[in-house]
This record gives sequence, C-alpha cells and structure tokens, in this order.
Amino acid sequence: MKKQILFLMIAMAVIAFSSCNKEEVNFIFPTKCIRIIMPENVNVVSRTNEKVKFTNRSTGETKLVAYGDEIEMTKGIYDCDYTCEVEYLVDGTTCNSILSGSVGSVNIIDDSGFAITTYLVGVGKDFIIEEIFFTGTLRSSGTSYNGDNYIKLYNNTDKVLYADGVAILESEFTSTVRYDYTPDIQASTMTVQAIYVIPGSGTEHPVQPGESVIICDVGIDHREANPNSFDLSHADFEWYDESSSPQNLDIDGATVPNMDKWYCYTASYWILHNRGFKSYAIARIPVEKNAYLQSYSYTYNYTMHLAAGDFDMERTAYQIQNEWILDGVNCSVESERQWNILPPSIDAGWTHCGTIDHDQTRYFKSIRRKMLSLTSDGRKILQDTNNSTDDFNTECVPSLIEEQGSAIDANGTRATTRTYDGVIPMN
Repeated sequence: MKKQILFLMIAMAVIAFSSCNKEEVNFIFPTKCIRIIMPENVNVVSRTNEKVKFTNRSTGETKLVAYGDEIEMTKGIYDCDYTCEVEYLVDGTTCNSILSGSVGSVNIIDDSGFAITTYLVGVGKDFIIEEIFFTGTLRSSGTSYNGDNYIKLYNNTDKVLYADGVAILESEFTSTVRYDYTPDIQASTMTVQAIYVIPGSGTEHPVQPGESVIICDVGIDHREANPNSFDLSHADFEWYDESSSPQNLDIDGATVPNMDKWYCYTASYWILHNRGFKSYAIARIPVEKNAYLQSYSYTYNYTMHLAAGDFDMERTAYQIQNEWILDGVNCSVESERQWNILPPSIDAGWTHCGTIDHDQTRYFKSIRRKMLSLTSDGRKILQDTNNSTDDFNTECVPSLIEEQGSAIDANGTRATTRTYDGVIPMN
C-alpha cells in the first residue's frame, strides 16, 4: 500500500512539474499588444484583412493569425510580419494598396508587446527584379561552371521605362555573418561591394510594359564551353572586368554591350555569390560617377570573434542611399542565415536556392518573382509587396533554360515546360 501511495505521489509530482513547465513555456499572446506604426504622410482611411505571421527562428514553425486575435505561443525568438489591405487618400482621391511591415529576432516571452513599422506598397513606378540566377550550372563531370549567371529586370508598369542609368548592386555584407558594424548606417543605407551601371543618356534603352532586361556575367553562347549551359550571346548587357590577374581573366562577349563599372571589390572578375549569401538591389544613383566615388565611401569597424581571440577589423566599401534603390532582394539559406541585410522598407523577407550551405541541389535553379495576374492583352503583372519570402518562387528552373530547352541537370536532361514564373505554366 505504501508503495502505491509513493508511486501516486511521484506521478502527481511529475504531472505538476510538467504542467508548471508548460505554463513557463507556452502562453496566450494578444496580438493587439503589437504596436502598428503607420507610414508618415499617408492619410489612412481604413485597414482590412490585417494579419500577423510569426516565424520561430529556432524551429522554423510559422503561425498566421488575424491582428487583434489571441494566439498560443511558445517562448522564443521570432521574425514577425504584418500585412493589411488599406484605403488611403491622395489629393482627395481614395486609393487602395497594401501595408507591409516586418521586425526580426523579437524575443517573445510575455504580452509586453513590440512595434512594427509599416510601409505602403503601391503600384510600381520603375523596374523590379524579376529573376536572379546565381547558382550556375554543372558540367557532365559534376564540376561547377561559372560565367552563366544573370539578373533579369522587369517593367511591371503600364508605361515605357528607360534602362539607362540603372545600377545593379551586390551587398558588402553576407546574410550568414553579422557583427556590430560601426558607424551603424544600416537603417538608411545599403553597403555595397559591386556597382555596375547600364550606360546611356537617358532615353537610349526603352523597355516596353511587360518586357524584361537581361543583364549577365558573360554574354556568350556558354554551350560551347559547357553543353549543359545555355546561350547568353543575346543578353541586353553584361558586366565585364579588366582583370589585373593574368591567371583570372574575364571574357568580353562580342555581341553584348558592357555595363559601366563604377566599383567592384575584386581585382580579377566578379561573379554572383553562387550559394546565395548576398543581397542584391537595383538603383538609380542621382550623382555623377566621379563625384559618387569621391563622396560615398564607407569605412567601418567591427570585432571578429575567433577561437584564437578577438580581432579589431577595419574595411572600406561604398554606400547607396535607400531612397535611390528601386528594388532589392535578400538571399540566404535557412541553416546559416543570421539576418536580413536590406531593411524592411526594401525587402521584409528573404529567399533562397538550396537549404544548407554548399547544397548540391541548388545548381540549375533560380529565384523567380511570382506572377500576380495577366492583363487582357496577355501582359503579366508580377507580385511586388517588398517581401521576397512572399514575392518569389524558390528553386525554379531558370526562365532562359525553359525558353531554350537547355539542360536542367548535369546529366543533360532537357527542359520541356515553359512557365510564367517558374510555377504557373504557359498555355
């Protein structure tokens, strides 16, 4: 009998401890305690369909809830996204759009709340990034092949745009490593290590609504060097580097115009980060080249923490003001990601090809912006909410591979399907 009583007491104690432990970990979080900060100078009339998404940084689990509702939460570190449909007034006229905001790495342990600053996602007025192919292809031997990277820009508006003066940018920082950089200018500025600008006087390179601009690494038919690659000899522009390293010379495609190289960190030639650890953006820089290079350098300091000790570091790059940026995309992989380099006003999310570092499945794949709709004349409208997690399809067959029916793997298997955005098939 005593053993039974002792067993019962132990069982009750275990249950009590488990219950107490659960109360310490799980709790009811009222989403109305999140302070939603409206954008300045926007006269908001109404907000509907308000939603908050919580992404647990440790487990990857996501929860979507209507703003104002209560939700059971597990204490931890979360990325939090807010969206809603909004009506606002402009000169007495009611307009419709989306409000979006994001905050990363929030330690949610109680109902004390936090703030999310929102941004108005309106109809685009300039180019957006349609696709980035940074992973590259493979030879039949399985070795990687460089040179066939490209970035595709898209005219998502209903008017003619001119590509003259549009710059492509690669971030100095990587999404997999973060330090306390000083001076801290990240809220207002993108720190870049590569700037290449489309040449032209302003009206030399018109792009019709619904048309794209292909900017590539090397504008040649890559199938001659790697039968598993594809033809870039008809691209619109290429970035070309005059290498100072005789062992690492760039190739100047004879049929594709060169971009104007403003700055790049490398002394040989630049390729996109083929594991996707950088952020990319396009911008119109309202400063002449020489004046920019003289006035917009950025010297920063940080402490590198290694097993051998702490080391004070100093580096110099260039800065691009956020208001110059037309569009941007954060890239990373889940297993290594530490932060978003671009602020939420430019990209509140991130996207990827591959899930781990050196993912062998990433080759022959790109990120492609989702199609939102088709106009009556067949022009596609691409989704642009300034959140690449929502806006991009990941690990897609690149559009140029689809168009040319070229290889989708090292075995030379040919692409046989055409899509609008990597997912939606063309009729």
